[in-house]
Amino acid sequence: MTSAPHFALDRQEETVTSLPSPYLLFLGDTTEPGYAKTAFGLRDWAPDRCAGEYVMPGGSVSTGLPQLDFAQAVDAGARGLVIGVANAGGVIPDEWVNALVKALEAGLDIIAGMHMKLNADPRLAEAARRSGRKLIDVRTPPPAIPVASGRRRSGRRLLTVGTDCALGKKYTALAIARGLQSRGVDAQFRATGQTGIMIAGTGIPLDAVVADFIAGAAELLSPDAHPDHVDVIEGQGSLFHPAYAGVTLGLLHGSQPDMFIVCDAPHRATILGSPGFRLPTIEAVIEQTISLGRTTNPDIRCVGVSLNTFGMPEDEADALCVALERRVALPVADPMRANPRFDRLLDACQ
Repeated sequence: MTSAPHFALDRQEETVTSLPSPYLLFLGDTTEPGYAKTAFGLRDWAPDRCAGEYVMPGGSVSTGLPQLDFAQAVDAGARGLVIGVANAGGVIPDEWVNALVKALEAGLDIIAGMHMKLNADPRLAEAARRSGRKLIDVRTPPPAIPVASGRRRSGRRLLTVGTDCALGKKYTALAIARGLQSRGVDAQFRATGQTGIMIAGTGIPLDAVVADFIAGAAELLSPDAHPDHVDVIEGQGSLFHPAYAGVTLGLLHGSQPDMFIVCDAPHRATILGSPGFRLPTIEAVIEQTISLGRTTNPDIRCVGVSLNTFGMPEDEADALCVALERRVALPVADPMRANPRFDRLLDACQ
């Protein structure tokens, strides 16, 4: 995997600066890979800033990076421990706290993008004070976000939307932005979640914004631009998710996408964390996104589908893309597989 592209930072976003790296990626006792998207995202898009990983007893998820204890990580040059998993509700379980305290005592700052703020736990706050280390919360929106105006803006916008959460919207947006840039297109990745912000160094964590201001935050992320500029906006959640659809809708209205790409994990049958809810069809997502997106952009259109075919043999992944392409009459590709299918998806984004 190559290093992540550099995305220029030139407009009105909240910037994350001077995060202490290299990172030790903390995976806790996680057993569900879908909850470790921060760790995997940093491994794949910022590998030069990752020294290794730390897995607690009972944990079964691994990024494949060297497993280090806290002393070994410091000896290897690590400066910050990134909490690389996000459980339901974004809280820090009690069983993690002792390990995090030991990380502070070993000389590591702690970086998190969870809903629960690190300083909210008095044990972590005291350990940080005692050791002289920092507790850094990335999931903090900028102040004074305005209510959305709904005004049409210049420039072009592409949004990744999904059948579910944690299935490839961020990876698709990063790959599309990089692909367009390689073609000489003035394109920029716009991060809306904690992992994307850690990768790009800038963005607004949409799910930490008060509901009335989510669309306004999305407007801030993608203001007026040159007519040829393309903002590639990281999607959040799913319009069909029983818990997170509100954030998805606010992002859709505020980003006013001219184009969107539907992201899907074909091996997944039910909503992650909500087994009573089956994943919607690609066609249902397209129809719903266009219907709701027309509120702020009457010209919204779907330009393709991104499939997460991780772990599949090449021929099986290609057969899935071929079958779906015939079904929906749109380009279908896995952006993490370099092949002509991805080139055709990029063609549709220009």
